[in-house]
Amino acid sequence: MSIVITGATGQLGRLVIAELLERGVPAAGIAAVVRDKQKATGLAERGIELRIADHNRPESLAGAFGAGDRVLLISGSEVGQRVPQHAAVISAAKAAGVAQLAYTGVLGGPDADFELAAEHKATERLILDSGLPYTLLRNGWYTENYTAHLATVLEHGAVVSNTGEGRVASAARADYAAAAAVVLTGEGHLGTVYELSGDVAWSMSEYAAEVTRRSGRTVVHRDVPAEAHLAVLTGAGVPEPFAAILVDVDEAIRRGRLAGTGGDLARLIGRPTTPLADTVAEALRQL
Repeated sequence: MSIVITGATGQLGRLVIAELLERGVPAAGIAAVVRDKQKATGLAERGIELRIADHNRPESLAGAFGAGDRVLLISGSEVGQRVPQHAAVISAAKAAGVAQLAYTGVLGGPDADFELAAEHKATERLILDSGLPYTLLRNGWYTENYTAHLATVLEHGAVVSNTGEGRVASAARADYAAAAAVVLTGEGHLGTVYELSGDVAWSMSEYAAEVTRRSGRTVVHRDVPAEAHLAVLTGAGVPEPFAAILVDVDEAIRRGRLAGTGGDLARLIGRPTTPLADTVAEALRQL
């Protein structure tokens, strides 16, 4: 039996593997499903088994899983392609007889009413219909979704959004990785749904104020209509279909759809979630 991580060379996948190792799981007990062997060289050097497969080629997944494996299906990054990709993984996992399929979905699950949630909801239905032993990790927003763009924010002195004063209960990516490691190594998580979010919800105005405080440079929140935000994003080179999704997410934030602070994440990882200030400070150190 192995703990198998799909998308293992991605940002979340690498953090989950690091967390598993930190928790004492031997490298030989972890397998990484990767598309590009070269990108996984560092994992192989640490003793992680590589299983080469491409979610776009279902036949390549035939050897990706084994009977009794515990599998983490990290949602794919190709918006618009994720349902067939996830379906291929679910089918292969069922054929192999895995003991657990954990999936990183979206906060709110079937109640999430924004466009980006559609593929997650469809994937959850596929998992439930498959009859596999499951754990649903409905991840809220990563704070790094915002701090990754700090250089641009500092350059322009503004956080641009159409969120209004809507709030986001984000957490650090490492917090979500720790939660995944907990459910993959512990007992009592099968058939369970976790709504994962940070302990504190914050607004974009508060985020701008935190960046100002930490950087010493004035940053403001510039709230704009959805159409204007779309124009800003496309003008910066974001493809219009994806820019429209980002604008739609901001509208969901405005409605309070990503503000929930139910506490599941902190309870799973056994500590408070990482504060916004800490993630901002770390991002600034890396600039």
